[in-house]
Amino acid sequence: MNNIRDHIWLVLSHKSFLWILLFVNLLGTVYGYDWYMWQLVDTEPKFWIFVPDSPTASLFFTLAIIGWLINRNFKLIEALALITLVKYGLWAVVMNLLTLIESGSIGWVGWMLIGSHFAMAVQAILYIPFYRFTFVHIAIAAIWTVHNDIIDYVFGQMPIYSNLMVYMDKIGYFTFWLSIACITLAYYVWKKRISSSIQ
Repeated sequence: MNNIRDHIWLVLSHKSFLWILLFVNLLGTVYGYDWYMWQLVDTEPKFWIFVPDSPTASLFFTLAIIGWLINRNFKLIEALALITLVKYGLWAVVMNLLTLIESGSIGWVGWMLIGSHFAMAVQAILYIPFYRFTFVHIAIAAIWTVHNDIIDYVFGQMPIYSNLMVYMDKIGYFTFWLSIACITLAYYVWKKRISSSIQ
């Protein structure tokens, strides 16, 4: 089992694979921002940065990969990538499944969104050994994440799922605790690395 895990990590950490991952995430980021253009047209410019949540999360990861490729750690970017990729990856999966329950169908696009967003969360977890963020970086990323929730659910800038708008209060509550869970995950990753280095 250890040999299999080692071989998988050898592939995942190889620079050739990182270049492929960079290209995939860059394409996904561009596609994601284009996806949100229709909502941004109806959004006040001061809120633009807070609307396209998933592509911004994949942008953080794209920048983190660039750092790894040049043998550097963009620590704040890594903290933001881990927290937001897991958060918005899982969030989008849940929202699309709820849409399926509400409407009875989400089409191939909906299933594509479920698969791609789940992959976002998985890749964030897979690359935990690469992260070098500190508690300060987690704190800053946590402020960004919770502030984004406030903008989304207090100022009404959340991603629009027309079939789910009547549940926005409940979705906002779920999203807040999902944020806390993802911040806690980042804290656990940092704490475990610190403990390992002491031993």
